[in-house]
Amino acid sequence: MRLKDILQPGCVKVPLAATQKQAAIFELADLLCQQNGIEDAAPLKAAIWQREQTRTTGIGNGVAIPHGKAAGCKRLIMTVGKAATPIEFDAIDKRPVELIFLLASPMDQTGPHIQALAAISRLLTDPAFRLSIRNAASAEALYDAITRQEAQPARPGD
Repeated sequence: MRLKDILQPGCVKVPLAATQKQAAIFELADLLCQQNGIEDAAPLKAAIWQREQTRTTGIGNGVAIPHGKAAGCKRLIMTVGKAATPIEFDAIDKRPVELIFLLASPMDQTGPHIQALAAISRLLTDPAFRLSIRNAASAEALYDAITRQEAQPARPGD
């Protein structure tokens, strides 16, 4: 799975206005719904926040991947945001989060959802890529960094 297949350029926000975890998640959920014609963001926000309350999606290295499933979502979609200042996210490494990849999928689709989580995690294993997206000064630069990284040939063991 390629992230560029589920991430539209208009679904990248740099910087986020939010300075707190829930506000950042909701800001990205609103953007995702606006860009994908989902009229009511409330069910998606509720699903993502409920999942976040179960266990943090702050995976470490300044990254979080909140995700959820909602009836208004017709296919797997994604948004990415970069915080203006790091946000406390209860991440597993206890460090604040700068980059948030938010995924939404239909209620009945588990496979693509898991594949997208794996694709994000795989990209983030490269420290040079993490640095390039942290240094992205605009939504366009962040989107371009993601698509450039995906265009790289796979390394042995990937």
